[in-house]
Amino acid sequence: MNVERIPLIGQVLESGADDRVLDGLLLSGPIVIALIVLLGRNLLTEGIAVTYLLVFVGYVAYLGLQ
Repeated sequence: MNVERIPLIGQVLESGADDRVLDGLLLSGPIVIALIVLLGRNLLTEGIAVTYLLVFVGYVAYLGLQ
């Protein structure tokens, strides 16, 4: 199965930054939000959200330094 054949994901990958990590982070953002909505605000979801933001900001900063 090719990931690019999935309708919404394929469009994001085609219009993205040609960076698989950044595309993956952009696609996983709504999943993080959905987890928070489904599970409510607790220590686990806050940890997931903080981890996601740290990874996202860290990766963008890493790209900016290159």
